[in-house]
Amino acid sequence: MSMPGRIDVNEEGPREGFQIEKGPIFTADKVRFIEALAETGLHDVQCVSFVDPRRVPGMADSAEVARLIKRRDGVRYTGIFLNQRGLERALESGIDIRAGVQVSASEAFSVSNTNKDTAETLAEQRTALALYAERGLRLESAIVMTAFGCNFSGVVTPERVVECVAMLIDVAAEAGQAIPLVRLADTVGWANPVGVARVVGAVRDRWPGLRLGLHLHDTRGLGLANALAGLQLGIDSFDSSCGGLGGCPFAGHGEAAGNICTEDLVFLCHEMGIETGVDLERLIECGRMAEAIIGHRLPGKLLRTGSLNALRGS
Repeated sequence: MSMPGRIDVNEEGPREGFQIEKGPIFTADKVRFIEALAETGLHDVQCVSFVDPRRVPGMADSAEVARLIKRRDGVRYTGIFLNQRGLERALESGIDIRAGVQVSASEAFSVSNTNKDTAETLAEQRTALALYAERGLRLESAIVMTAFGCNFSGVVTPERVVECVAMLIDVAAEAGQAIPLVRLADTVGWANPVGVARVVGAVRDRWPGLRLGLHLHDTRGLGLANALAGLQLGIDSFDSSCGGLGGCPFAGHGEAAGNICTEDLVFLCHEMGIETGVDLERLIECGRMAEAIIGHRLPGKLLRTGSLNALRGS
């Protein structure tokens, strides 16, 4: 499959990043950062999560952030949730809902992350689908977490990922819905380009017409290499995080680096002639804003070097 001519970039920095920072992040700074990201051409900014503030105190002000954002036409300001109570809070806040279902390929990770095993998680997805139907929400995506490996349980096989995708497709079908996009998540950074090809290939062999996306972390420095592997396989939807903000607070076994860096991903795509719709220079400034807000350096490469636009005179 040839590389896509354009990709969708789903920005997750405000949620993925700010939820894991040890120091408090002021609500006003969160809002300022989100609004700046919306000015770059990004069309989907994941702003907050509606989770237990005792476990993720950095998201205790999610409802207030959602209320204060000055919205720009054409931009979705989304929030995530892990259970029915989280969904109700998200709906009450007025944040945009990315209706989805999810399961972890690693049962050990699922228990660590949500205190639920696979069967309990699938039961919760059925409840979520019923609530989506009640609220008139269409299913947009599904995500398989730890699709390439897990710190708790080790190697995850492509066959296990296929099994998980099948579970989610079946749960959605029970509710009379089809899944338009499945995201494969390298939640704790086990993926490599060959592994990406194997997992994507296994899922495509089973469902050739199913659209796939990638949620990649740069834990061991292979994030952009894995993104390139995905691009070469025709993947056209990527989650990323401005500056490389974030990580997984329940990863275990040391610190987990954040998502692949949005501006580095956009630079990679632009250099190869793949459109993103994003103003790279504005995005780099957003990364520098994020560094100022959190008070320490972020891993994004373009934050240090800039793009090639100035050197090319463009």
